[in-house]
Amino acid sequence: MLIKEPSLNTYVRPKAMKVISLNITLGSYSHVQDWILAAAHRRESRTVCFANVHMVIEAKHKPKVADAVNSSDWILPDGLPLTWAMRLLYLIRQDRITGMDMLPSLLERAAKEDLAIFLYGSTSDVLKRSVEKCKFLFPGVNIVGTYSPPFRELTVEEENSVISTISHSGAQLVFVALGCPKQELWINNMRGRIPAVLLAIGGALPVLAGDVTRAPSWMQKMGLEWFFRLMQEPKRLFKRYAVTNSLYVWYMGQQLIIRLLSLAKFS
Repeated sequence: MLIKEPSLNTYVRPKAMKVISLNITLGSYSHVQDWILAAAHRRESRTVCFANVHMVIEAKHKPKVADAVNSSDWILPDGLPLTWAMRLLYLIRQDRITGMDMLPSLLERAAKEDLAIFLYGSTSDVLKRSVEKCKFLFPGVNIVGTYSPPFRELTVEEENSVISTISHSGAQLVFVALGCPKQELWINNMRGRIPAVLLAIGGALPVLAGDVTRAPSWMQKMGLEWFFRLMQEPKRLFKRYAVTNSLYVWYMGQQLIIRLLSLAKFS
């Protein structure tokens, strides 16, 4: 199926297709990148989420998460299982668009196009190394600020201070690394309050900083990045992957059956 992509001149909410609990955006990798940069140049308050199996299941079981993510301007398929689902359910060949790929791509173009960058989340040490790596990899990149929030909910005063700091920094792209679903809830709360494109990038920042090794490209292409991460942190991730992957297959099977019955009914 051909995907008609919206114009870059003005914002038009792109077409999306539902996978279990999330409305996954349709669009090529290159167009998504162009759209994000165009919105950043206009200093529009937009939000971008990168959805994987874990997020789909979180949204399925937590309406607050589903509402926050589905309110995003673009919900991009970070995991290959989501692109497979698009093909299986809707016969759509959708690009995989990961936060780990998009972060360096956007930083490279931001350096060339003189866009202001703000890094929010993670730890102070990771932020420091990320800034150093950015300046080394992308000469001329304009990082106007960083902020590592405390491991608790911000007070109203602190939240207002953060909004003021980011807004007055002139940031046009704000990369948010708080982990799922905290970061998705945060950018949804900040939508319309910070005049910038807010991107929930999860674990992409530690990878950029060099603290975490990403899976080899052959594992990425086979949809096995989750297995590589499991081998890195088996105690922390075994239960999550065992539960979420099983639930994803179960819910995906249910949606596929419903889809096939619906098509048969109207054929």
